[in-house]
Amino acid sequence: MIKIKRVYEEYSPDDGFRILIDRLWPRGVSKANAHVDLWFKEIAPTDKLRKWFSHDPKKWESFKKKYIDELKENKSSLDKIKNLKKEHKLITLVFSAKDEQHNNAVVLIEILRRL
Repeated sequence: MIKIKRVYEEYSPDDGFRILIDRLWPRGVSKANAHVDLWFKEIAPTDKLRKWFSHDPKKWESFKKKYIDELKENKSSLDKIKNLKKEHKLITLVFSAKDEQHNNAVVLIEILRRL
């Protein structure tokens, strides 16, 4: 099972294996308090795409398409997550975006649930 959660939410042992899927480390969060098992920058949107999107909901549909295209070209990262799914009963993808409906975690979990 895979779920998503903001890194700023309280950590729970029920989160299972926690993977930070942001290219930048979240502001104001220490590594100890983040309880991140893996910081997987490579699966995050490229800096160019991240900066272009700038969490603008008006750009959401275009961002989604562009990020999916990036993920298709980054098959090794998706394979790594697939392999981690086999090793861990529960994986939580953690992200820092304030907007919980329009962020890379929403796109990524949708793709991963299809695999």
